[in-house]
Parts: sequence; C-alpha cells; structure tokens
Amino acid sequence: MLSHTIAKLLIVDDLPENLLALDALIQGEDREVHQAQSAEAALSLLLEHEFALAILDVQMPGMNGFELAELMRGTEKTRNIPIVFVTAAGREMNYAFKGYESGAVDFLHKPLDTLAVKSKVSVFVDLYRQRKVLDRQLQALERSRQEQELLLTQLQTARGELEHAVRMRDDFMSIVAHEVRTPLNGLILETQLRKMHLARGNLAAFSGQKLQAMVERDERQINSLIRLIEDMLDVSRIRTGKLSLRPKAFDLSQLVGGLVENFAAQATALDTRIELHRCEPLHGEWDEFRIEQVVVNLLSNALRYGERKPVQVRVFEQDGLACVQVQDQGIGIGAANQQRIFQQFERVATQQASGGLGLGLYISEQIVQAHGGCIRVDSEEGKGATFTLQLPLATYEQQNDQARATSA
Repeated sequence: MLSHTIAKLLIVDDLPENLLALDALIQGEDREVHQAQSAEAALSLLLEHEFALAILDVQMPGMNGFELAELMRGTEKTRNIPIVFVTAAGREMNYAFKGYESGAVDFLHKPLDTLAVKSKVSVFVDLYRQRKVLDRQLQALERSRQEQELLLTQLQTARGELEHAVRMRDDFMSIVAHEVRTPLNGLILETQLRKMHLARGNLAAFSGQKLQAMVERDERQINSLIRLIEDMLDVSRIRTGKLSLRPKAFDLSQLVGGLVENFAAQATALDTRIELHRCEPLHGEWDEFRIEQVVVNLLSNALRYGERKPVQVRVFEQDGLACVQVQDQGIGIGAANQQRIFQQFERVATQQASGGLGLGLYISEQIVQAHGGCIRVDSEEGKGATFTLQLPLATYEQQNDQARATSA
C-alpha cells in the first residue's frame, strides 16, 4: 500500500540553479517535485497541491522563508506541512530559534550535504506515506463503524417487526380460538340436548316448530363459522396478491337498498332502525359480491357500535365517484384510532365486547382499493361515525386502460 502513494515535495528558492541542484538530490520514483522561485508562487502551489514536505530558502527577495512559513502555519490547508529551511547562515542559536518559531522542523545548511539531504527528505516522505496509509485505515474503520451501526439499526428494526408479528400471531390465535369456540359451543350444546331427548324418547322436543328453531340456530352458528373462515381466507388472498375481482355492470343503489331491507330485522331486534335517506341510481362495473361484502361490514359496524340509535344510509354521485355513506350516532372514533381501525385484528372499540376477528375494515379497504376507490371515516369520540365508500364510475376496462396509459 505504501508503494502506491506519491509524495509531493515543494522547493522554494529565488535562484534557478539552486532549485535544479536540490531537485536532482531529492528526486525519486515515489516523489513529485514542484519548484517555486518566490513566496507568492509557492503559495499558489500550496493551495493547489497536498505536499509531504516544503523546503524553503530563508533569504529571498520580497517575502523571505520565515514569513512564508508563518503564512503557511496560519492557513488550515497548509499548517501541518513539515517545513525544512535551507540557509547559508551559520548555526547561530538565535537564527535557529527564529526558524523554529516560524514553524520549521529542521534546517539544511549550505553547502548542502548530499547524504543528509537525501536522508532527511526520505524520512519525511516515509512519514507522509505512513500517515496516508493510517488515514485510509481510519476512514475504512469509520465506514465499517457506520455500516455496523446501520446493520445494528436494521437488525433492531427487524427484531421489532418480528416481535410485533409474533404478538399479532398470538393475538390472532387467541381471537380465532375465542371466536370459533363460541359457535362451536352452541352447536355442541344443541347436539348434546338433542341426544338427551332422543335417549329419553322425548320426540315431542322435535315438533315442527321446535325443529325449525333448531335448524335456524344451527344455521346462524354455521354462518358465523363460515364468516370467520372466509375472513381468514380473504386476508391470505390479499397478502399473496390473489384477491381476484369479477366486475360486472349493476346498480349500486339497488344493491344497497336490498341490503338495508335485509338488515331491517336485525335492526329491529336491536330496537333501532336503518334509514335510507338518499338513493340515487348509480350504474357502474364492480365486483358485486365484494362490494356487497364491504357494505355489509359497514352496516354491521353501524348497528354494533351505534348504541341503538338510527343509522342513516345515502347513495349518491360526487365528483365522478359513486358514494355510499353509512352514518351512526354511536360511540364514535377518536382521531388517534381512525387509521388503526383499518389495520388487521383491530376493532372499532376494543373496550366493548364484539364478535369477529377485527378484519372487516381491513378487508373492506383492500377490496375498495383494488377497485381504485377508497373508504373515508369522519368521526369524533362520543359523536358517532360516518363511513364513506367511494368507487370510480368508469368501467373496469376503462380503469385498466387509464392505468396502462399512466404507466406507459
């Protein structure tokens, strides 16, 4: 590594013959010698190059060697360059003090001793080259330290993400176990009760009316299990990019109106109602099954968290978008939680007991985004919530054509 470092040397003397003689003495394959015949020319070279050593003649017209050395020591770029003075004066102590005060590290006395000159210059060249090697090593160490710090930060981030994933997995398993157990327990109890009636020959327990009630209870429990399984499958499809859409033309207002009618019985059971305030015909091309899934989720949440107060539904067009708005007058959602509720395994109100895996809004948002739309929530804690589903009115093919044109 040392052999690849070229050391630049500066020699300053007002006499050309002295420059040539000194140049010949200190030349070498690993050196590059620069000459200056005045302090001003030397300063120009000093600002342009990085020198391993400066050899200055003391006695020069104009600015002498001592004055040039003092200027070099006062400049950031040149203050650490070793300076050797060349002088024809004797070895008087006062003269040496003046030189060292000006920043000299050594003296060369005329007439020059060839071996002394070569030896001293070689020492400074070797020191310079060793310093450059050390600088490169320090820079490499600093880069390594920074890379290690970055790696440590990445590892800590990965660890945090892994711990979060483990907590989510544990929470998910706990929620799944609880939610699946509820309908299963109902089915098990129903089965045990029927077995007991059969064992006792109590066939009256299986009259037409009672049998119908049993079947309806079984259907509710089975539908709950199916809904949980479908939610988990949808999350898997979303993560693997396999959530496919099957768009077809239909009237969004007709779909929403039918769902409001279907929810009427559920609302009545909760001693409330769903009011369809505005329902404009809106024809577009969307996946009807998936959009129904989203609206069902919004209506279910409105009933669950609406505190038995009326729920208002509106279907309308705004700024070229088909909009479905579901507004409740319930517990509301604080600003800090309005993004959290669209994440996996999160619920509108965790402090309230409610069924489901906390996946409904997450899946709904993914479905709507796959259509090129969005879901917005406007709410204040204690003042209800308004969820607005927005879908582009352009056909599915037009949306794809626009996306391809944009990417091109």
